[in-house]
Amino acid sequence: MDGSRPPDTPRGSSSRPPHKGATVTGHDNHRDDILRRLRRIEGQVRGLQRLVEDETYCIDVLTQISATNAALQSCAVALLDEHLNCCVTQAIVEGGDQARTKVAEASKAIARLVRA
Repeated sequence: MDGSRPPDTPRGSSSRPPHKGATVTGHDNHRDDILRRLRRIEGQVRGLQRLVEDETYCIDVLTQISATNAALQSCAVALLDEHLNCCVTQAIVEGGDQARTKVAEASKAIARLVRA
């Protein structure tokens, strides 16, 4: 291990604390929306498991996988949008190295989303 993140930190995660005053979703009022989306996606994944257990036609399963992927992408874009509007904007207003760091983090996140 290179020591860049604690062992219990998910791959791709940062051990750095969020920007001052920020939460995982930027503003607390967006937290419920993100959680609602993730719960819906969780239900979709459970539905996929049932489809496979029931030996559903492969194309039908693939269609549902595509819908689940689209829901995950939509959730990721909503989270990224909130991050840009909250954390990155605040860091830019404050200026300095923090602004460059936040912009670089956002750029890397966008690149990961585009590759996905």
